[in-house]
Amino acid sequence: MPQELFDQVEICLKEQLPFVLYRKPNNAELIGIFQSNDEVHYVKDFTETGFVFAPFNLNDNAILLKMDVVIKALYEQSEINDFNQNVSVAYNEIEKLRYLNLVSSAIKTIDKGDFNKVVLSRKIEVEFKEDVLEVYQHLLNTYKKAFCYFWYHPKIGSWMGATPEILVKRKGSQFSTMSLAGTQNSHKSEMPKWSKKELDEQQLVTDYILNALKEKTVSLKSSERESVRAGQLWHLRTEIKGTFSPNNFGTVLKALHPTPAVCGTPLVSAKEFILNNEMYDRSFYTGFLGELNIQEEVSRNRNRKNQENSAYRSVAKTSELFVNLRCMQLLKNKAAIYVGGGITKDSNPESEWEETTLKSMTMLRVLSGN
Repeated sequence: MPQELFDQVEICLKEQLPFVLYRKPNNAELIGIFQSNDEVHYVKDFTETGFVFAPFNLNDNAILLKMDVVIKALYEQSEINDFNQNVSVAYNEIEKLRYLNLVSSAIKTIDKGDFNKVVLSRKIEVEFKEDVLEVYQHLLNTYKKAFCYFWYHPKIGSWMGATPEILVKRKGSQFSTMSLAGTQNSHKSEMPKWSKKELDEQQLVTDYILNALKEKTVSLKSSERESVRAGQLWHLRTEIKGTFSPNNFGTVLKALHPTPAVCGTPLVSAKEFILNNEMYDRSFYTGFLGELNIQEEVSRNRNRKNQENSAYRSVAKTSELFVNLRCMQLLKNKAAIYVGGGITKDSNPESEWEETTLKSMTMLRVLSGN
């Protein structure tokens, strides 16, 4: 394994110093950002530079890790043997009934016209005593196409996840984002067949993003909808690209978060229902995380006819932020796995429960080593 990188993690865990390890989708490079003290830094206006970890509710503070030490190393997939950890998941009829009632209540509220979609979630706690670095390496080995991270701050907590969803990617004044919704289990190479409910749900997300951004951007365009695979699951995705005015990235970011994929539409009433009825704190689940305003050199050519003499370099701010899905919070001797799903007028409570159970397998596989 990248010994220097993991040795630094061990030191930080022992001395209780903040850090994050992460690997971007379809990338062999593992990056570690290490902060030299345990101070909690908060984001004020998203002009800061560092690694941001933001909660679902932006009224709460987003955390910024300072880039005091940055270590990069190639990660080889075969560097750890699979382990077998017995993970006990207590089947809780009371919890199931609570979630079924929550979904039923949401459908009734949709029928009244208060909103047309709401994303409801739940938390699953399992016993967990395995070495956290071994678990993280198993996550890296299992989910190569996801953003795989291990985030730690002694005053905030420990989180780990493998998320397939980009919130926004920015280079200079250009950005791209995606509308991701719908979930089906994969069956080898077979393409999924999507129901009207799933197609409508994804279209709601796409329409919302386009409407939210059209007054805050210089240009905006969207791609055709497609089916994409993330681990054992299929999703529906539409890519959206655009350009924003100088120094306006924070406005774009706040317009995007939270998206209907993690909250609902209309946003204000869906979010109010979530905060009043879920009856637990999502914390950083369905928030976002990633590189914020990193300086990157960009090569350009002013004259394509004479590339040899005209090449020069400029510096552009880049950000790559991911929605914090398929994640878990690591607690003392247990892990809290967060899962959820979009509820519309066509939802079936039992099916929604089963979908959250299916989504929980992403992290359960990592914990069990299977």
